[in-house]
Amino acid sequence: MDLEARKISFVQEFLRLQNEEIVNQLEKLLHEQKVQLLDLEMKPMSLDQFNNEIDKSVDDVANGRITSAKDLKSRIQKWD
Repeated sequence: MDLEARKISFVQEFLRLQNEEIVNQLEKLLHEQKVQLLDLEMKPMSLDQFNNEIDKSVDDVANGRITSAKDLKSRIQKWD
């Protein structure tokens, strides 16, 4: 059974559950696993990457590729 079929089967079984404690445990497990996966995927930026980001930012400012907080706030207010 492929992953998509397994997920559909799991969801169907989940929807048949009537025990709130099992639902709570599954929610907790899902949350814990997502946090753990995110922690594994996140890696600190290297010093070279950090310095490159700074250089790009300085270049953006020098070439006018910025938006002031005032302009951004004005644009956001027009979203309504």
